[in-house]
Amino acid sequence: MRMLIASCTLLCFAASLHAAPKDVAIPGGDQVKKTTQVYKKVGDVELKMFIVTPADHKATDKRPAIIFFFGGGWTGGSTGQFEKQSEYFAARGMVTMAADYRVKSRQNVTPDKCVMDAKSAIRWARANAGKLGIDPDRIVAAGGSAGGHIAAATGTVPGYEEEGEDVKISSVPNAMVLFNPVLNTTVPGWGDEKKGAGIVARFGDHAEKLSPEHHVKKGTPATLVIHGKADSTVPFAQAENFAKAMKAAGNRCDVAAFDGQGHGFFNYGRGDNAMFVKTTVAADKFLASIGYLKGEATLVAQK
Repeated sequence: MRMLIASCTLLCFAASLHAAPKDVAIPGGDQVKKTTQVYKKVGDVELKMFIVTPADHKATDKRPAIIFFFGGGWTGGSTGQFEKQSEYFAARGMVTMAADYRVKSRQNVTPDKCVMDAKSAIRWARANAGKLGIDPDRIVAAGGSAGGHIAAATGTVPGYEEEGEDVKISSVPNAMVLFNPVLNTTVPGWGDEKKGAGIVARFGDHAEKLSPEHHVKKGTPATLVIHGKADSTVPFAQAENFAKAMKAAGNRCDVAAFDGQGHGFFNYGRGDNAMFVKTTVAADKFLASIGYLKGEATLVAQK
């Protein structure tokens, strides 16, 4: 159902208690094309963009695009996290990308640098739209957990642009799809705060400056937040409070809430893949509602 831009809908999905598919078929997933490009260099570090395009894609196309950012607590993680989602949405007609970005374990950086890389990724895609065959006005930022945070930051947080980049080219996405994202980085007492690894400890002086909820304003891109109601790593209240802030500012924010599901439940290969299917379909419906996809979701679960 098409939603008004100012609406904020809470969609609740009950977790199935029955046996679910063991594998998932990605219709057309074996026909997509995969390439890799470097989107940013910082010193001797090259950050790569892993690109998946539809089988019939041409450089002259103006396809909607979605850029995925992996989770891992701003410390680690892999661009392969959203591989299956990338194949699915490419088969559905989008150009999909998975952006590498600097993290603490590999480049010894703090979360502010992660956000800077995410902004660079959006800007790079928009600047190269003519070569990538994408529409510069239909770019989606997506990600899970910490990756969801930096995706959300591209659409909310001012500043944190990489020095030397052309800031005349916007680093703000046109929509966001966020999987159990961190949306408020100022709340102590969670994220293993007692061990010094919690949110406030990780962000330090940047906590409020990099908190998406604190920077919601009128015109923040339409957003879908996919979250498990039993998430003990990133509390479900983060999704609820962000949605309230979005609604108060007159923006669209849908929350797809899944009963009984914890952190990372959406990942391919988690359990029986039932949640991978449901969350991907939820994202598909949202993207269709804003005109980025056509027709019904094609994801097929195999028993």
